[in-house]
Amino acid sequence: MSKPSLIITRRLTDAVLERAARDYDVKLNADDHVFSREELLEHCQSVDAVLPCHSERFDADVLAQLPDRLKIIANHSVGTDHVDLKAAKTRGIVVTNTPDVLSDATAEIAMLCMLGAARRGAEGNRMVREGKWNFWSPAFMVGRQVTGKRFAVLGMGRVGQVAAERARGFGMEIHYHNRRRLPAELEKGAIFHDSVESLLAVADVLSLHCPTTPESIDLINAERLALLPDGAILVNTARGALVDERALVEALKSGKLFAAGLDVFKDEPGGNPEIAALDNVFLLPHIGSATFETRDAMGYRALDNLDAFFAGREPTDRVT
Repeated sequence: MSKPSLIITRRLTDAVLERAARDYDVKLNADDHVFSREELLEHCQSVDAVLPCHSERFDADVLAQLPDRLKIIANHSVGTDHVDLKAAKTRGIVVTNTPDVLSDATAEIAMLCMLGAARRGAEGNRMVREGKWNFWSPAFMVGRQVTGKRFAVLGMGRVGQVAAERARGFGMEIHYHNRRRLPAELEKGAIFHDSVESLLAVADVLSLHCPTTPESIDLINAERLALLPDGAILVNTARGALVDERALVEALKSGKLFAAGLDVFKDEPGGNPEIAALDNVFLLPHIGSATFETRDAMGYRALDNLDAFFAGREPTDRVT
């Protein structure tokens, strides 16, 4: 019996590729470049399944041109904003993601972004590397201490809950807003706010962990930034689309925000030059889930979903 054919759009870990080659007729992206729209469509014409990352966009037009034989998009990501889920459902294409396995890694990056922003990590690192550290006084490089501060989680899903747990380790008071209040055993004493506005008012550190939807684009805009306490810190390890970057720049320049720690941007790869020019921003290149352990786990999870589908079972992580 022939193996299902599969296109893997980006370079995954050796262990994941070995398992994929064992069970599927695999086509690979030899040089790990981002497929153009035309390339993506071309490579998808002769396969039964595709295992993409968030770098490949499956909008309604692309989905309409996929062959009937392609029945599943098994994403190597927890986010699915790069796939038009409604259009996929209309085409009868199953879409899966990889939840749970990247929560720890992404929460760790949220802590790094928080501490890097609060303690002026980017400035200090650059100063030492460039040989400009030639002075010290009690007023030198003074930052914000997070111990005892209010850590506000916007989106208390899997990653948000782990980030809250990590923040508790710094003695922070946890506040959160979510579409639904968590049961007490998951809430763990965190204070629930029934509106975004209520949460922002107490956010010494605001950490974003919500998905991108049409309603959440530019969720953090000028009006909402104004609701934060003066000198607050913004952390975004979710999606760049959640933040109005022009408003963020103004808030950082004016001192409304003390600093920001960002792992995601509207324009990726590349980021935002206006943000990068500011000293009070700690920046990372979207590496929230980039650990050896997590990359293996994400690849295995995507393959688990493919295995289930081709065995006639319901994929565990089906989103449409």
